[in-house]
Amino acid sequence: MIDDEVGLPADGSLVEVRSLALRISPDPHPLDLTRTDAIAENWAREVSANPALFNGRMILQREFRYRNGHLDALGHLTDFATFLWWRRQPELAGASHLFGYPVIVSSDGALVAVEMAPHTANPGQVYFAAGSLDLSDVIDGACDIEGNMRREVMEETGLDLNTARADPVLYASYRSRRLTLLRIFTFAETGAALAKRIDAFARDCPEPEISRAVVIRSGDPKAHRYGPAMLPILAWYFRDRG
Repeated sequence: MIDDEVGLPADGSLVEVRSLALRISPDPHPLDLTRTDAIAENWAREVSANPALFNGRMILQREFRYRNGHLDALGHLTDFATFLWWRRQPELAGASHLFGYPVIVSSDGALVAVEMAPHTANPGQVYFAAGSLDLSDVIDGACDIEGNMRREVMEETGLDLNTARADPVLYASYRSRRLTLLRIFTFAETGAALAKRIDAFARDCPEPEISRAVVIRSGDPKAHRYGPAMLPILAWYFRDRG
């Protein structure tokens, strides 16, 4: 079933993206103008529960539309506090979250994800190394989704996506106001070898974002505590592989 507002399947089914324009508005996000007190109150609660949280700047979309293979999105620079408040409002219109998802595949066909560290905003969740778009991903007024993928994977795992074989197809998966843009990157190493490299990198980091690497060899949605965006990708990837 297609979500008429965004033009994408509402169940997360993957579609190909042949072109995209991830525009950035110079204006504040509407939420920052209308929900200031609620955002501040929620941030105080979030930090009380997890003092390690950092209120950095990030991109939160106001809208996006997909038509005939083209994706157009409009985002605003906002605070992480705004994002945390927004994601607790499941019925609130006027905002959405778009992020890159580099799907790491090993030479033996496994998917390699990470488990998030206890001090992060998603402690214990398992998903591909990824993060929200921020100002460093903005070039000439538009978001560089490929650069975001490379940066996040390097920061969280130490892996360089430039050394992997990138699939030519960019996919989109949409669920519950969240749009995932994903591309498969295949490394020459096995799943076990990649996990060993990632775990060693995390051990050497003074404040690692991840607890460990997770090698995934089946589409079982209950095998790990997966982040919601993982589920349609797991079903799609392992269905095609029998």
